[in-house]
Amino acid sequence: MNILMLLDMAVSGFGERTAVGSIGSGLTYAQLLDQAARAGHTFCEADSERVSYLDISSPALPLALFGAAYAGQPFVPLNYRLSDSDLQALAERTAPASLIAGDGNAERVSGVAGMTVFDRDAFLRDSTTGDALEPSVWPQDPDDIAVLLYTSGTTGEPKAAVLRHKNLVGYILSSVEFMGAGEDEATLVSVPPYHIAGLAAILSSVYAGRRIVQLPNFDADAWIDIAASEGVTHAMVVPTMLARIVERMVARSIELPTLRALSYGGGRMPLPVIDQALTLFPQTNFVNAYGLTETSSTIALLGPDDHRAAHNSDDANVRRRLTSVGQPLPALEVSIRDEEGAEVQAGTPGEVWVRGEQVAGEYLQQGSKLTADGWFPTNDGGELDSDGYLYVTGRLDDVIIRGGENISPGEIEDVLLAHPSVSDAAVIGVASNQWGETIGAVIVGDADADELKALVSERLRASRAPDHIVFRDELPYNDTGKLLRRVLRSELAELGDD
Repeated sequence: MNILMLLDMAVSGFGERTAVGSIGSGLTYAQLLDQAARAGHTFCEADSERVSYLDISSPALPLALFGAAYAGQPFVPLNYRLSDSDLQALAERTAPASLIAGDGNAERVSGVAGMTVFDRDAFLRDSTTGDALEPSVWPQDPDDIAVLLYTSGTTGEPKAAVLRHKNLVGYILSSVEFMGAGEDEATLVSVPPYHIAGLAAILSSVYAGRRIVQLPNFDADAWIDIAASEGVTHAMVVPTMLARIVERMVARSIELPTLRALSYGGGRMPLPVIDQALTLFPQTNFVNAYGLTETSSTIALLGPDDHRAAHNSDDANVRRRLTSVGQPLPALEVSIRDEEGAEVQAGTPGEVWVRGEQVAGEYLQQGSKLTADGWFPTNDGGELDSDGYLYVTGRLDDVIIRGGENISPGEIEDVLLAHPSVSDAAVIGVASNQWGETIGAVIVGDADADELKALVSERLRASRAPDHIVFRDELPYNDTGKLLRRVLRSELAELGDD
């Protein structure tokens, strides 16, 4: 079992379809497999153990991914947005490796020993000629490492998450229908190459037969334009992207009639944003996908019917489902556990645990984090309701402990975001001698601070009301939509009484 099996099946079923790029000028599935075999030969000839990628999205990305699988080497995309020092540190951890580098990136790691650098344009050109590996030679061990992904490092040094071929193939086989896409379907991928969602989109699209359209650098107007010009039918965005897309579509009075499905994930979606998007795209199927790098992407989905039912309902319990991540995929088990690892009843908050074939739960240096019976504790807080809908409140590391009481930032943020004058909100703990931590809220908008405190007291209780409220023009996010709470903690540290 190897991710190349997915591409090989695609070639057998629809080899002449365009796999990547525009119809008529992009790579077909047959060409992608042929060129991946040539890339695999190149990687085998190099004195390396891994295939790394330091560039924006381009056809070189799927070619390097499948070429690495041909060569039996882990694929390791690097974050080109890191500082030079941080990037070099990751490159040193990755070497010895073959590195595909885009414009201006090769020199950023030129001092790293063990890096065989291939210019992206030359790599693409050379993959059309030269020697190729025979299809029969690709490794078949499902336990081989397919991908190493460095976590975003929002709270510390990035860890190298291990995804084996069996994890990625297991995810695709259990969640994607082979040849399920029509010849007219195209998916717009705008998340960066070093994010699990971007790699999962490639594998999912290949297996379904859906053409991949790449947007190397996200810009809302560019996203709208390429979606219109390429007849995009499917797309995946993070919440901050969707907010900007909605804003620009309203400003431009434009429609995207070909867009059939829009999935989002990677962070908390403000309720006003998804409400407006559902109104703006009345014929589009919306999906909220929750997953982690360590679980090979999605583990729970809030599907199109649930989105529309919640959007159109006056029932508060049904409306609340728009703030959930839906129900677990059929091939997975999800459980909510307390601090001792015991399962809790429906409606009781705890830690999200997950188990299934696609769950890796493993890091290169730290080893497996799975329990003896295969469960992965995600470090995400959440709860399951009586109907099996999962509500994720955020990382357990972000829980505020005020006077011995555990307080979830997510529930306070939901209330703050319900105020019509609040466009974004983040809640963090502020150090306090008296309370241990107090509650700080960072608001984007022009609401009155006392009014916001009263709103939280009314909807939750007085002990949940923010002790400090500050206003900013925007909140800090990384490029995959994760809120950088550590940046806010640093900025608000002066408000504490320590």
